Amino acid sequence: MHECDYCDAEFDDEDAYLDHLGDEHEGELGLIDRRRVEGKDDEGGIAAGPIVIALVLGISIAGVLGATYLFSGGGGGAAGADTSANPDGIEAEPLPNSGNPSLLEDVESHPSEGGDHVPESTDPDYDFPPTSGDHYRTPAFPGFYEKTPALGHLVHSLEHGAIVIYYDPASTSDDAEQSLREFAAQHTDPWASVVVVENPVENPESTYVLTAWRHSLRMDDYDPEVVRAFIAEYIGRGPENPVR
Repeated sequence: MHECDYCDAEFDDEDAYLDHLGDEHEGELGLIDRRRVEGKDDEGGIAAGPIVIALVLGISIAGVLGATYLFSGGGGGAAGADTSANPDGIEAEPLPNSGNPSLLEDVESHPSEGGDHVPESTDPDYDFPPTSGDHYRTPAFPGFYEKTPALGHLVHSLEHGAIVIYYDPASTSDDAEQSLREFAAQHTDPWASVVVVENPVENPESTYVLTAWRHSLRMDDYDPEVVRAFIAEYIGRGPENPVR
């Protein structure tokens, strides 16, 4: 049985599943799934011409709608995500392949707590900050949030290669908030995004908590160089579909 990662559909055989991915999720496929679909198309000898033209004309629409469906999923945490900031300065600079090690000496590594999908009617139990574990079917949408989506959606975002940053609104300066908004607006790829949310813990020990799949970093004083280094080190490298 093949279960679609982009919707709730299930298929008895792989050919039907790959046909579904190509037909219904063309604009949102990760690198690995795209290669699987393209490989099947090559074997099957699908003709070019009108079909290809239709795909080219529709790909931008499919990409927008598909990405929205992938992240929101009828309640996956898209509401309230702000990506309207205009990145400038360090937030807009291209990322290096990895982060500066001297800035990441305090990163903590965590054991895997699993990664199965669970119904949204359940309440997964996490240590804070969660860096892995069972989670809901839909990830949180990239962007800056003034309210915190359910942790089950945020953990799915981590699995997709996102960086999830928690901030304490009582201690976050205006400059730090603007920088975080710009990082979130700069990185919105479905498989390499930044999600910034309010820390749900009352009176948190650290003002900022940066998380990736199985890694975390706590900061009391905001430093955009450290944030950028953490993003460069881990973004796009989630276990479901690494793209970097």
